[in-house]
Amino acid sequence: MSGREGGASLALATQRPLFVTRTYGSIKYQEHDGEARWMIQAEPQVRIRLKNVFPQITRFNLETMGISHTIQNCRDLEWFTQRYPMEISPTDLHTLRGGSSEYTARQNDLERILLPTYSPAIVTTALTSPPRVYQSQAVDLWLKGKRYLLGDEVGLGKTFVAIASYVTEPRTLPALVVCQTHLPAQWESMCNEFAPGLRVHKIKTRSHYLLPPADVYVSSYSKISGWEAVFSQKFFRSVVFDECQELRCGGFSDKYMAAVAASRAAEYVLGLSGTPIYNYGNETWNIADVLKQGCLGTKEEFEREWCYGKTVRDPVALGAYLRENYLMLRRTRKEVGKELPPVNKIIYPVEYNEEMVERAEEDLKVLAARVLSGSFTERGMAARELDMQARMMTGLAKAKGVANYVKILLESGEKVLLAGWHRDVYEIWLQEFEAFKPVMYTGSESPAQKEKSRLAFMSGESPLMIISLRSGVGLDGLQKASSLLVFGELDWSPGVHEQIIGRLRRDGQTQQVTALYLIANGGTDPLMVDILGLKASQAHGIINQEEDVLEMVSDDTRIKRLAQQILERRR
Repeated sequence: MSGREGGASLALATQRPLFVTRTYGSIKYQEHDGEARWMIQAEPQVRIRLKNVFPQITRFNLETMGISHTIQNCRDLEWFTQRYPMEISPTDLHTLRGGSSEYTARQNDLERILLPTYSPAIVTTALTSPPRVYQSQAVDLWLKGKRYLLGDEVGLGKTFVAIASYVTEPRTLPALVVCQTHLPAQWESMCNEFAPGLRVHKIKTRSHYLLPPADVYVSSYSKISGWEAVFSQKFFRSVVFDECQELRCGGFSDKYMAAVAASRAAEYVLGLSGTPIYNYGNETWNIADVLKQGCLGTKEEFEREWCYGKTVRDPVALGAYLRENYLMLRRTRKEVGKELPPVNKIIYPVEYNEEMVERAEEDLKVLAARVLSGSFTERGMAARELDMQARMMTGLAKAKGVANYVKILLESGEKVLLAGWHRDVYEIWLQEFEAFKPVMYTGSESPAQKEKSRLAFMSGESPLMIISLRSGVGLDGLQKASSLLVFGELDWSPGVHEQIIGRLRRDGQTQQVTALYLIANGGTDPLMVDILGLKASQAHGIINQEEDVLEMVSDDTRIKRLAQQILERRR
């Protein structure tokens, strides 16, 4: 393809050839409606290569392709022209190389932030207490890199990092914090505690309304889908997705699409979670793509390159990639010098009602057969019903066994956090523990009722808090009340267990935390323990970046395995 008049052939600045005998297309810088883009024309075979490097380019066969003008795209585009020289005007060439140089300088800055010799900048006086060095690193990394996942171990102050960033860099304001339903009040309280100068407003409804003046706006995930029109106006300069494992399921849900819209409109985006991988490693893409679009390619590309089914083939390699590209920062307590004693995890068998299990399995047998041999619609409905019924049956069958064990702990003077899942199981526990005046922190209580329960447990008014496995994520303060956690029911996701443990194992805890897993020798418990081992190995490799992960094995879906076991037992 011939060059344009006045154009120049683009190759790598430091290795530009004396003679270029062949070019493969042209590059032009263009601004339209305030948006800067690089418009590229290339030969067909080069277009294919270009789309692999820039997944954001449409897959349709267009002769002219466009990519946004970002410093990372400038660097990648300059690198691409080493192999495929392009025609470009001297002015555009200067712009391209300037963006590429800026990207390289930023990467060097990010690397320096994480060096052992790092020294934090002058600490702002707007904070009531100075950040620790590792927290200052996280602040600077966000303000410089603008988009990443902070995956520090539970209890290391990820919320404080976001608050410190707001008072360090005013350009992050106004800020949007998206959190779980029970946490807006806690975010408001922590902002008031650590940065009293920040004005905080909790978004009240899903329907958007005229917002009052504030610096930080806090919304639950359930409300953000009604605010997409506000996101499109780029009102929020930064977005923090607290407990960003909420985004793991992806798809086209209102919550996920609203999160995408909020992220695309903001300049600074931060994900917070010590347990971002709840199930299998393929969830990584859903979360990462919200935080930084295209950072792992398209979903199809990610699954093809990294996964075998739902599992990531090499979790350690994926974790290394996320770190090396500053897409994730993860520190453990040991790494930052805030180490606590390891969790004392004990698996203890409890008695369960075998007759109840046998009676229930007569009904489960029908559902199990539908899961394995029914029509497509029947299989889906039966699988959901089988999962719900089988887990509830197991919880009910061992509910009194769990209660008898916990009573021994309470009568000895211990304060216990008891985790469960099913309302019917809670009802049995409430009857069994009536003399101990238990308090509840589950999905059925209002935020005010949950706060009342938290305070009653912390003050010693009640020695027992019954908490839902998925209701306490991000909750702070319980570490001052107890060091003993009992899992009366299990969850399919190991990250859920780690989150509950993190309610007790965090700064302020003065004793070693003990987690008791009370397991029935029947029902769904044995299978769940098996499944949890595989899922934990996925998160362990990606998040903790250690080699001693469990061997990856091929695994069927949990419901099909459960259905098969039920049918085999009945035979």
